[in-house]
Amino acid sequence: MNMLILSAGTRNKVIQYFKKTFKDGKIVATDCSEIAPALYEADKYYIVPRITADGYLDVILDICKKEKIEGVLSLIDPELNLLAKNHKLFDDAGVKIIGSNFELCERSLDKFKMYNWLKEHGYNCAKSYMDREAFYADLTKGEIKYPVFVKPACGSASIAISKACDKETVDLLCTHSEGMMIQEFLHGQEIGADVYIDMISKKVVSIFTKKKIVMRAGETDKAVSFKDPELFALVKKFAEESGFTGQIDIDIFDIDGKYYISEVNPRFGGGYPHAFECGCNHMALIENNLKGIENKENIGNYEDGVYMMKYNEIAIKR
Repeated sequence: MNMLILSAGTRNKVIQYFKKTFKDGKIVATDCSEIAPALYEADKYYIVPRITADGYLDVILDICKKEKIEGVLSLIDPELNLLAKNHKLFDDAGVKIIGSNFELCERSLDKFKMYNWLKEHGYNCAKSYMDREAFYADLTKGEIKYPVFVKPACGSASIAISKACDKETVDLLCTHSEGMMIQEFLHGQEIGADVYIDMISKKVVSIFTKKKIVMRAGETDKAVSFKDPELFALVKKFAEESGFTGQIDIDIFDIDGKYYISEVNPRFGGGYPHAFECGCNHMALIENNLKGIENKENIGNYEDGVYMMKYNEIAIKR
């Protein structure tokens, strides 16, 4: 099995884990920058144009052909949509995209679309508004209160997220940029779930959950593993009802004993190394699926109370 990891960036651990797992194949990585450190963890790497460049997909498909690639995935949100939208090109080339369909990638990228879906399907979630007047009307009725978050509806990595405690700040933030969403501030324990949905059976086969302790640049910096059958059941129901496949990362809040689903990233999240180091090897699940092997359910098979602590490392290129 030969895997292609797109937009590798700084996800060195993800590349390392694939190399450790795919012993009989090679791991090829790409990025648009030659100083993306994860490139140099791979067996082979390519510097490619930005995903918005004309002919980008032709470059990727050419790499797939040259390197006899059987599976491909991306580590950034906008590229997930691009791959899903053009899945037929990869199907015709005999390359399996490890990820969800275009509709789900679009819904995950657009937080207001995800909010509407969660609300319609009866899941606890943070109240969200694209219409400021609707927000102010609910504020007057006491159905929401300050503080709130103001953030891009289609954003990632916690970029341009601000906490607002008054009307003046909300107005300023919303008029400064287009596509801003106002979201209820959830007071509670933030949780991350690393989930794998088998690409053959479409069933959730692995779930790892951790309580987040420290966040940095939108990623989990410190966390501790824990297990709750009620949460496992919720995650399984949500993922399968939504129709996600492959690897997903879910942000959840525990508020007074009730779980609220916040966001979904249909890819490996920044906190996934915690799961792998606790025994949840999702690279092995991907390898099985590429071989046509259906994975069996193995949820919660890890130790709770295990801490993950990230720290800085460097890579040198000459």
